[in-house]
Amino acid sequence: MNPKMYDFDTVISREGTQSAKWNYAREKTGVAGVLPMWVADMDFETVPEVADAIRERALHRIYGYTQRSDGYYDAIRDWYRVRCGWSVDKSWITHSAGVVNALYTAVRALTEPGDGVLLQPPVYHPFYSAISRNGCRTILNPLKVEDGRYVLDLEDLERKLAGGNVKLFLLCNPHNPVGRVFTEAELRVMGELCLAYKVKVVSDEIHGDLVFAPHRHIPFASLSPEFSANAIVCTAPSKTFNLAGLSTSNIIIPDEAVRERFNKTAEDSAQKSFNLFGAVACEAAYRYGGEWLDQLLIYLDENKEYALRFFRERLPGLPVTEPEGMYFLWVDCRRLGLDNGELEQFLLQEAGVWFNQGHMFGPGGDGFVRINIGCPRALVEEGLSRLERAVSRLAAGAAGR
Repeated sequence: MNPKMYDFDTVISREGTQSAKWNYAREKTGVAGVLPMWVADMDFETVPEVADAIRERALHRIYGYTQRSDGYYDAIRDWYRVRCGWSVDKSWITHSAGVVNALYTAVRALTEPGDGVLLQPPVYHPFYSAISRNGCRTILNPLKVEDGRYVLDLEDLERKLAGGNVKLFLLCNPHNPVGRVFTEAELRVMGELCLAYKVKVVSDEIHGDLVFAPHRHIPFASLSPEFSANAIVCTAPSKTFNLAGLSTSNIIIPDEAVRERFNKTAEDSAQKSFNLFGAVACEAAYRYGGEWLDQLLIYLDENKEYALRFFRERLPGLPVTEPEGMYFLWVDCRRLGLDNGELEQFLLQEAGVWFNQGHMFGPGGDGFVRINIGCPRALVEEGLSRLERAVSRLAAGAAGR
């Protein structure tokens, strides 16, 4: 029997859905008709069985306090066993409304004010606020660029772990925004250094299902019992299945003492409630969404290849880091000769596109943009064509001066 074919090409209007990405674009940018390709929010309908499960539960019409079912835990465990070869015990799984919430909770639970927390910029911007708002010091171990690819600076990493009073390492894998999917060898050397210097690891793996072959996502805690005991792994169905509005994340903490500290900290901050429909959607997605995800990855890979070819052939002055995972392009716009503010206004006002500005991801992000290609190809084509026309006008204007 042939698998069901899913439609990722149809452009579906999101008007009237309170979409942060679409419905408030003019309000947030001041530009009518701007094409939003920024926040990590795909423009595809989710797995049909997810919608069916939500609809069926909604028909009951009583939405009081609930707990997660055995079926919910089984779906998560089966997903990681089949997709990653990782055996997750039910007792390891705790919860958070989102991975960002979990990052804040983990920093509060595992550090004291003044402690160092290490991260690898340019990196997802809430990492910085999770550190600073909990009174900790940010220790930077920037990724290096070699032959157009971001790689670890291991000498600097060991130097920072050894001398920075570092208590916690916020690992982002796949790495947002540069698209690296760290190899087993890279994860092992980072993990061994953290063990040697007694540094706990919080691994943000929210994009772990969105990886392009031949690359492979490896859960950090799956590599050894020692890594497992030293880690908090942050997962969610939200990016994989486009469920961010349902506020459901699964935080996997194998070590009982660490898990108890995390849960107590969350409870002290009144952050242990959860979304009923998020739980329903999560279980259905992990139970029925494997084929949908496989087809999505093919489509995203084709979007990626189309975009890379577009930049090579029509915008060669804007180098792109080829992503190994996720649905973003990390584009170097420094040759346009614009500062961060000028670049943002140029893209909004002249190109009519709304991208994430690279400077928000910290050191190494100035002059870059992050472009979301998790959308029908027609929107990718339109966004890149708008960018091309605006860059051509800018170049023509500069030549005429």
